[in-house]
Amino acid sequence: MLIWCDPLGLALGVALDRLVADPQSSAHPVALFGRAAGRLEKALYADDRPRGVLHVAVCVGGVAALGVLAGQTVRNRAARTAVTAVATWAVLGGTTLAREGDYLADALEHDDLERARARLPHLCGRDPRHLEAPELARATVESLAENTSDAVVAPLFWGAVAGVPGLLAYRAINTLDAMIGHRSARYERFGWAAARLDDVANYVPARLTGVLTVLTGPDAGGARAMLKRDGHRHPSPNAGRCEAAFAGALGVTLGGRNVYEGRTEDRPTMGDGPRPEVKDIRRAVRLTRAVSLAAAGVTVLTAWSLRRATAR
Repeated sequence: MLIWCDPLGLALGVALDRLVADPQSSAHPVALFGRAAGRLEKALYADDRPRGVLHVAVCVGGVAALGVLAGQTVRNRAARTAVTAVATWAVLGGTTLAREGDYLADALEHDDLERARARLPHLCGRDPRHLEAPELARATVESLAENTSDAVVAPLFWGAVAGVPGLLAYRAINTLDAMIGHRSARYERFGWAAARLDDVANYVPARLTGVLTVLTGPDAGGARAMLKRDGHRHPSPNAGRCEAAFAGALGVTLGGRNVYEGRTEDRPTMGDGPRPEVKDIRRAVRLTRAVSLAAAGVTVLTAWSLRRATAR
């Protein structure tokens, strides 16, 4: 097989993420990719879409080619499992995501707004300087919901259906979206391809995240109702599915006014409950962990089934 899926490697990668998490190191593969993409951007940048398309094609195509090369050269079964495990560990961020949520919960529980404001950029891009505890709590819960898909469900999904190339390509796509896919004068056109490709790559995983939230959350009926009613209301075609399901499962209302480096967005609300409070952050972290565990189980079983089907 040109592209191979290794369910044991996926499972070991999930275990590695749980044990080692995502080390904050300049030598981490994602950090190395980010620096390489940044250097390529300096060489290719122009305020137009074609240059942005070329940038994305080189970056994503390059890492996907590495994955395909591994499939062609690594023949030993144990070695393939090891390669899949390391690749899975490198692209997952679930343990780090939950720890960031716990950190912000601890800061706000101790009324340390400055510590919470300083930490929020680890989770999202909104301006934290003037946010009070309720808005910091809302930002944290929304970020946990969206990033449960981006950091866990999506990479595992693509690892299950496309093996190591899928794992690496997805993380490249998502990293480029974080780097250049946002709306700004510099990236309105150059970052267009990165943003649109990220939308495509996350289409199925975001909806899978919504379903898993219904199945694992504390209020399945609420999560199902809000996913159906409000999932489409978010400006993103994908993030709303995750946030609406989390809102219903936790019995809170998400959405509202967000400020991003001087740019203000008024987003539709999702959910029927009160605004999130500090205590809801811990609940959101538990839900993130539950969805992540369920996603691991589903994707490992999917990879196993695909492997059996292709071996016949």
